[in-house]
Amino acid sequence: MIRVVLVDDQALFRAGVRMLVSSQPDMDVVGEAGDGKEAIEVVERTRPDVVLMDIRMPVMDGLTATAELLTRPDPPRIVMLTTFDLDEAAARAIRQGASGFLLKDADPEFLLAAIRTVDSGSSVIAASATRDLFAHFAPETKPVPPSYSDLTDREREIFALAARGLSNSEIAAREYLSEATVKTHISRILTKLALRDRVQLVVFAFEHGLN
Repeated sequence: MIRVVLVDDQALFRAGVRMLVSSQPDMDVVGEAGDGKEAIEVVERTRPDVVLMDIRMPVMDGLTATAELLTRPDPPRIVMLTTFDLDEAAARAIRQGASGFLLKDADPEFLLAAIRTVDSGSSVIAASATRDLFAHFAPETKPVPPSYSDLTDREREIFALAARGLSNSEIAAREYLSEATVKTHISRILTKLALRDRVQLVVFAFEHGLN
């Protein structure tokens, strides 16, 4: 069961998402909050797997709350909710460690798929949209850090495919590997590059001109 917390200052929006998520046999809404300060309290109390976090809210915005939550031990996966696709605040949140972003008018099935995606960690929510976001807000590439040279040739191949947003199963099919082997390679890549998850891998690739 995927434990979900909804954070948005619009009660009607929360109610709609709650109905949608609660209708799924593998998901449970364990809490709600109307601002970032309340979100931190709810997350500490309920220990969710995934948080849907609005960016713009009163009292404490979603960026501040996300930054705070990600400093805690074993933080949840956080997906930012935004009203437009090229949102600089969403880009900042992903750099901080958020697991992706969703448009608030996304199709219901896409929202549900996004929750499952970040919970499984096997792929990236709308990888092309994530790359577009960073193309818009991070135009300058940085020098490639020495840690990248620690990757083996095979790991670099898998890094390149993961950076394009391919899932474990898609990489496995391309490289003629088992999904378990791909998962092991991805785990090693993230460890060597000190990255939290696959979204950070996409960001790393883009910011260092490795995409």
